[in-house]
Amino acid sequence: MKKIQKNIRGLLLFFMIALFISGLTAIPAEAELEIACRFFPTGTAFGNWLDTVYIGLHKTNQQYPFLAYGYDWLAFAHFALALLFIGPLKDPVRNIWVIEFGMIACLLIIPFALIAGHFRGIPFWWRLIDCSFGIVGIVPLLICHKQIRQLESINSTIE
Repeated sequence: MKKIQKNIRGLLLFFMIALFISGLTAIPAEAELEIACRFFPTGTAFGNWLDTVYIGLHKTNQQYPFLAYGYDWLAFAHFALALLFIGPLKDPVRNIWVIEFGMIACLLIIPFALIAGHFRGIPFWWRLIDCSFGIVGIVPLLICHKQIRQLESINSTIE
């Protein structure tokens, strides 16, 4: 039982930290893109796309810096969602709904990225990268969910 609780805690902490870091990266997006462009020079599909995105963001930030406020809110949403998982850290069985919410959100990333990305002109291969965040995110949550169900079963046999 203690091992299961420790595994759940570790998976949740990993997920929360990843969510927090993901949000943190939204704030200095222009600086990050500038660095990424140095590592992936133009001449490749990936390098050309990064350069296009960097130029668009740089020009937008120069002329309309208030639009970057949207990135700040994106970061805030990541931080707030990470905090949501404190409930399952404290009582995973009682707060399994948070894990289920997270799994649903991870699944919804896929159609959202594919559909919204299409209408925004995002290359298909980049949309697949975006989809991978949902796929990677759901893995620890699925494991967590399974272990919470095991913990719940153990608890019900003890009572």
